[in-house]
Amino acid sequence: MENLIISTLGQGLLWSLLAIGVFITFRVLDIADLTVEGSFPLGAAISVTLVVAGVNPVVSILAAAVGGMLAGVVTGLVHTKLKIPALLAGILTMIALYSVNLHVMGKANVSLLRMDTVYTYLEAMNISATWALTIVGLLVAFLSGLFLFWFFGTEIGAAIRATGVNPQMIRAQGVNTDTMIVLGLLLSNAFVAVAGALVAQGNGYADVGMGVGTIVIGLASVIIGEVLFGTRSFVKSLTAVVLGSVVYRIVIAIVLYLGMPPNDLKLFTAVLVAIALSLPTLKAKWQSR
Repeated sequence: MENLIISTLGQGLLWSLLAIGVFITFRVLDIADLTVEGSFPLGAAISVTLVVAGVNPVVSILAAAVGGMLAGVVTGLVHTKLKIPALLAGILTMIALYSVNLHVMGKANVSLLRMDTVYTYLEAMNISATWALTIVGLLVAFLSGLFLFWFFGTEIGAAIRATGVNPQMIRAQGVNTDTMIVLGLLLSNAFVAVAGALVAQGNGYADVGMGVGTIVIGLASVIIGEVLFGTRSFVKSLTAVVLGSVVYRIVIAIVLYLGMPPNDLKLFTAVLVAIALSLPTLKAKWQSR
C-alpha cells in the first residue's frame, strides 16, 4: 500500500509537467492547443531512441525539450502566419507528429530494457524505484515552478500573459502578439515533451500511441487544481496545477483500486473534466435561485 501511494505521488509529479504545459496555453494564452497529443510522445520517442543509442539520459531529456519546442513553433507559425485557427493548427501538427514519431523510433514501440535512465542513478544509491520516481518528480516540478515564476515575471513573460488576457491592448503597446503566441506554444510544448521523456524513462518504453488522451489528462489536472486550491495569484495557480496533477493521479489510483476497468479510465476522466468545467456555471445558477 505504501509503495502504491509513493508511486502515485511520483506519477502525479511527473505528469504535472504536462499539466503545466496545458496551463500555459489554456490559461495563460487562452488557446486550446492539441499539439500536446503529439509532442508528448515526441519527447518520449526522442529520449528513448537516444538512450538506446547510448546517449546520457539527462541529455536525451534536453533533446526531447528541443523537439517539443520545434513542435510548438510549427503550431504557432501555422496559426499566426497562415491564419489557421489555433485548434485546427494544433490538430494538424498532432497528426503530422504521429508520422514524425514513427520515423524517430523506427517502429511503433521501443523498449528501455536493461538501459540506464535518470532513475537508475538514484537506484544505484540503494533508493527504491518508486522513491526514485518521486524524488525526480519533486525535483523537476520544483525547478519548473521556479523557472516559470521567474520567466513570467520578466518583460517577455508579462507580454505573453498580456497577450492571452487582452491582445488588442498589448498590440497597442507595440508588442508583436504573433511572436508572443509562438513563444508561449514553444514553452508549453517543451514542458510537455520533457514530461513525455520522463514518463517514458519511468515506464521503460516509448510507444507511438502514448499521447492519446493527454490533453484531457492535462485539462483535468488544471481544472481540479483550480477548483480545489484557487487561482488568486500566479504562484498559487502554478502550485494548484502541480497539486491538481497529483490529486488526479490519486483519484485514478482510487477508482482502479475500487475495481474500475482500465478501459473506462478515459471516459471517467472526460466526465470528471466536464463536471469540473461546469462547476462555476452550476454554482452561479444555484446562487441566483
